[in-house]
Amino acid sequence: MCGIVGYAGARPALGIVLDGLRRLEYRGYDSAGVAIVCEDQLLTEKKAGKLANLEKVLSERAANDPADCAASPIGIGDGTTGIGHTRWATHGGPTDRNAHPHVAPDGRVAVIHNGIIENFAKLRSELEADGVQFTSDTDTECAAHLLSAALADLRSAGQPDSPQLLAAGMRVVCQRLEGAFTLLAVDAAVPGAVVGARRNSPLVVGRGDGENYLASDVAAFIEHTRDAVELGQDQIVLITGDSIEITDFDGQPATGKDFHIDWDSSAAEKGGYDWFMLKEIEEQPQAIADTLLGRLTDTGEIALDEVRLSDQDLRDVDKIFIVACGTAYHSGLVAKYAIEHWTRIPCEVELASEFRYRDPVLDRSTLIVVISQSGETMDTLMALRHAKEQKARVLAICNTNGSTIPRESDAVLYTHGGPEIAVASTKAFLTQLVACYLIGLHLAQVRGIKFADEVGAVVAQLQEMPGKLRELLDRIEPVRELARELKSEPTVLFIGRHVGYPVALEGALKLKELAYMHAEGFAAGELKHGPIALIDKGTPVICVVPSPVGRGMLHDKVVSNIQEVRARGARTIVIAEEGDEAVVRYADHLIYVPRTPTLLAPLVTTVPLQVLAAEIAAARGHDVDQPRNLAKSVTVE
Repeated sequence: MCGIVGYAGARPALGIVLDGLRRLEYRGYDSAGVAIVCEDQLLTEKKAGKLANLEKVLSERAANDPADCAASPIGIGDGTTGIGHTRWATHGGPTDRNAHPHVAPDGRVAVIHNGIIENFAKLRSELEADGVQFTSDTDTECAAHLLSAALADLRSAGQPDSPQLLAAGMRVVCQRLEGAFTLLAVDAAVPGAVVGARRNSPLVVGRGDGENYLASDVAAFIEHTRDAVELGQDQIVLITGDSIEITDFDGQPATGKDFHIDWDSSAAEKGGYDWFMLKEIEEQPQAIADTLLGRLTDTGEIALDEVRLSDQDLRDVDKIFIVACGTAYHSGLVAKYAIEHWTRIPCEVELASEFRYRDPVLDRSTLIVVISQSGETMDTLMALRHAKEQKARVLAICNTNGSTIPRESDAVLYTHGGPEIAVASTKAFLTQLVACYLIGLHLAQVRGIKFADEVGAVVAQLQEMPGKLRELLDRIEPVRELARELKSEPTVLFIGRHVGYPVALEGALKLKELAYMHAEGFAAGELKHGPIALIDKGTPVICVVPSPVGRGMLHDKVVSNIQEVRARGARTIVIAEEGDEAVVRYADHLIYVPRTPTLLAPLVTTVPLQVLAAEIAAARGHDVDQPRNLAKSVTVE
């Protein structure tokens, strides 16, 4: 949630900052604002609503005051230092007054913030007791007042205005804050410098030539540089056009980790598609291929990206927890079937938001697999930290290199899926599935349950999946037509068994997220225990049917479930593998997918449900990429 951008260099900052915010719109937000240092002035503008509202105000400002700091054509001056923010409301509603930046009373210091300052109420009371007048309902404004006061104290102590003064002031502020936060600040008295701080919230540095960047996501500056610096926990970073200085909150020198971004700005463009989500659905064959690339060594072993666990550590594992949220949780539910089947280790799947609060029984022999597309999902991160406190080992599945969750884990498998801009996950889900399969195979191999040739056979099946997905997507048009027929339905139900049950849950989630429809997923065997009461004449029921090959009894049970709902008037939409003739007579609409081994079937059965949800949402006139009330990266608990 929220987007943060900072720039220091020689070019006009406003255009760069606005472009960065535009690239972060996918994160979800309800207001936007900028602060530009121009000569010795601090020029700010902020507006509730979409970025277009802010840009309109800036254009009007330029038209009404052409002399505004050197008469920049974009309206707020030729200042070469600036910060920008897109806010997702937590403290205080989505209004102009609560939008960021927040400016101190002296008009010189501006602050933007992601996350939540948990002790803000106490800080606000102290500041108000000192006579400070607040102009917003936010926790962030406390940081602006604290920074202004800290800088004033430092100046009174004889420290001259300089970039280092700004960093020293930020260190004072951070030592008083509790919670999760990324802060960026500028000071009109210190042109050419932007200071940032991070605790439990993402912040990354972009290293340019005569200019440097700060952002909550590399997408913000990818058009300008692909060289980045990963910051550690509780660090302060000071950028100017020529330097990047990193310290900890106590002022001790610290270092970041340099990395190179292996995708370019074109990967974050729509490429002719109406929606990013449609583009990302089409990218899934390549995304899966990229996840698999280089995973099988010459000796037939599975290779992870970063492993700080020995083979003996993995042999000692006697229980596995998969911990995730939302779509990533559904990938974990699928993984449970595969991991238990291949490793014979008990595996539980937990919602990250519930995990640490139920006081799970963990020890050194417990392996926690955490799954997060962004690597910054706060619920998952806090579950990870709880697991580490209990001495459990943690293995992360993530798409974002250098993010917090991989950095704090004992081992990492990056999905290498490329940027996913649409809020509703598609290719992230499929690449997470592939990563889970690889982890299951790796554990089975290390523990001596599967030999290299057996692992290689499953990997070969996985390597066939991009071609099967391409084949499926090439003939997906009937699903789009069906979606347009279903756009006015009040409710859609989904049923499945075995790995089809998590697919049903994921299909229902996508429809809720995108089309704002009532949708529920059920284990098909549970129908008679309550949910079948929901079936009325014409109720659409989407049925995920397992392969009859090798799972004949399971297949027959689902066919019986289809007959049960059809007998009560349901409109049955059946997803089955090619050649399955047993379902034809019970399907009002039949969607065939390529033949696939049962455990890998979610890689193909999920795709029609993704397309269905996106097309229904579009037909209902909704924003497919940015559903209401949702954000791509959930960085608060």
